[in-house]
Amino acid sequence: MKITFLGTGTSQGVPVIACECNICLSHDEHDKRLRTSLLIEKDGKNLVIDAGPDFRQQMLREHVTKLDSIILTHEHKDHIAGMDDVRAFNYKSQDAIDIYSEERVQKAIRKEYSYVFSEFQYPGIPKMRLNNIPEHNFNVKGVNLIPIRVFHYRLPVYGFRIGNFAYITDANYIPEESKEKLYGVKYFVINALRKEKHISHFSLREAIDLIREISPKKAYITHISHQMGLHEDVTHELPPGIALAWDGLSFDCE
Repeated sequence: MKITFLGTGTSQGVPVIACECNICLSHDEHDKRLRTSLLIEKDGKNLVIDAGPDFRQQMLREHVTKLDSIILTHEHKDHIAGMDDVRAFNYKSQDAIDIYSEERVQKAIRKEYSYVFSEFQYPGIPKMRLNNIPEHNFNVKGVNLIPIRVFHYRLPVYGFRIGNFAYITDANYIPEESKEKLYGVKYFVINALRKEKHISHFSLREAIDLIREISPKKAYITHISHQMGLHEDVTHELPPGIALAWDGLSFDCE
């Protein structure tokens, strides 16, 4: 199974527009962060977790020509705002794209993309097939996923475990019963918005403490705001086995 970080950034923190911070002006490609999303390639299937405003750009950059499914962690705009662009994959496959989410998220999608689900189907609109994420294990195109309930302040969102890999974004609290599903993973991705404490995201220190508790072989930080600092500087501060992810980073899971 191959994992690719499509995006590792966030809309939160210092605005990019008219920004004069050293992150925006950095020449290091590690500091060029699109909105957080992940590509999973397994047994010829391509699954994407979250499709934010940068979805089209990310698909083009990674030369993704086939998309089997989108799996959504939650309904915030920076995670669903790019879904109109599935129409290119509809055209190629001549089929709707399977979207997996919980019912609350489906309600937001139907509202945001009302034209997709209207009685009158305008020619060329994107086609989406909504599927529920069950409480326990589920299968997407032959890929087995374990949903992991976490909390984005008071909003319940989903993380996912696939074999030895686990992915959690937009969270600052993980119940003990959810942690039980994380133990034993070799590769763990967790969000950390910045070094300072935040109301709805883990801070860097909180993420590091959680990683030490889960004890994976390798851990990556994602959903990184400008407030975190430069990639090179933060990298020198991280313990062994923990790295800041960057857009385009790929690795194979054992």
